Amino acid sequence: MIRPYTVGSMSSGTTDTESGARGLRSVLASPWARRTWRDLGFTVLSAGLNLLPLLVMALPWTWTFYVPISLLAVLTCMFVSVAAAVALCPWLTVPRRACFYEVLGVRIPRPPTLERSPDSSGGVWSALRDRLRSPRTWRQACYHLVVGPAVNLLGLLGGLLWAAALIGLATSAVLALLTAVGVFRYAGQRVWDGAEIWFVLLSVVLVYLSPWIVSAAVRMDTRAAADLLGPSRAEKLAQRVANLTESRAATVDAADTERRRIERDLHDGAQQRLVSLAMNLGLARATLAHELSEPARQALQEAHEEAKEALTELRELVRGLHPVVLEDRGLDAALTGIAARSPVPVRLSVDVPRRVSPTVEAVGYFIVSEALANVNKHARATAVQVDVRLDGLMLRISITDDGIGGADAGRGTGLTGLAQRAASVDGSFGISSPLGGPTTIKADLPCEL
Repeated sequence: MIRPYTVGSMSSGTTDTESGARGLRSVLASPWARRTWRDLGFTVLSAGLNLLPLLVMALPWTWTFYVPISLLAVLTCMFVSVAAAVALCPWLTVPRRACFYEVLGVRIPRPPTLERSPDSSGGVWSALRDRLRSPRTWRQACYHLVVGPAVNLLGLLGGLLWAAALIGLATSAVLALLTAVGVFRYAGQRVWDGAEIWFVLLSVVLVYLSPWIVSAAVRMDTRAAADLLGPSRAEKLAQRVANLTESRAATVDAADTERRRIERDLHDGAQQRLVSLAMNLGLARATLAHELSEPARQALQEAHEEAKEALTELRELVRGLHPVVLEDRGLDAALTGIAARSPVPVRLSVDVPRRVSPTVEAVGYFIVSEALANVNKHARATAVQVDVRLDGLMLRISITDDGIGGADAGRGTGLTGLAQRAASVDGSFGISSPLGGPTTIKADLPCEL
């Protein structure tokens, strides 16, 4: 029976065979691979670096050669040696990072700079106290005094086994060669007996096993160094939060800049064209009214009215994107314009003695504008009180109406949008609206100098 030809099965079999051959070649070449020798060199260099904290810890014990040994002397030496090693750990970290990068190509990120405590008065002792209080110092001490030497000892053990196996194989080969040519013979023994065969087999196994031990030790050392010498998980999360905050602020600023650009383009382009169109249509109505037929006059009148309505809508759109008065005269003048256009009477109080950032001004403006729009649509209020004041580095906004209350941010997108606007600049938003009123909206927007 002829089996059907299947391309996938043949290619799969060929791939498995090739991958198996590559894996076998990789295992056979592992003792002589460049990466293996690189890991061995890193292990030897790390052993030298690991001696530095041990030498630092050994120096205080030289004092015991000149004084009688006592419990106090031993405790003093132990304390001084450990304290000196811990205090020097930040400086010992610098060559370790360089070793990882230059030999292995692994870059261990530098943790963020330690912040000085508010009660620090300066000086060496204050800096040393802050350093000893930092968890980062003790993480580095854990690596330099415990984890690093322990992992490096495993790598050195693998290297010694590797060297011993290579020396054993070389010795067995030389002895076999000398015995074969008759230089010397074992007394009453054959060239290869059972013990020698087992010795050679064990050496071959160690030759291929020891590089894996060295490489495993280097990988463990790299992982431990990244965890203990680099930023901690909390520092990484804090840095990520800071980066996200900066990117969000940049996005908000870019969006506000884009709104201003669109507003400027509409104001200088489409709005001016509509103004010119409305003026020409109005002029045509005034000068050609008696020369046109009734249908033509009616069409001209409708076109003029449509142009004026389009101009009004465009002005509202431009004002909703980014009002020109906000950029030119500040928050007080912009909010005064909103209050004047509101159908519900507004009592406005603005105490902002200096200009804040354009983004915060825009957010505050739109919060007040949208809140007054919601009052006009839903609150059935007869009066609104708007208070805006600059309290230090916080722009505080309060909007209170005497309407029917019952506003819920979870049931509509309007109040949710206000909360999102406040959150876009790391501000806070709150609403109190019991049934029967009054409704109070408060927003606090941080302002940086």
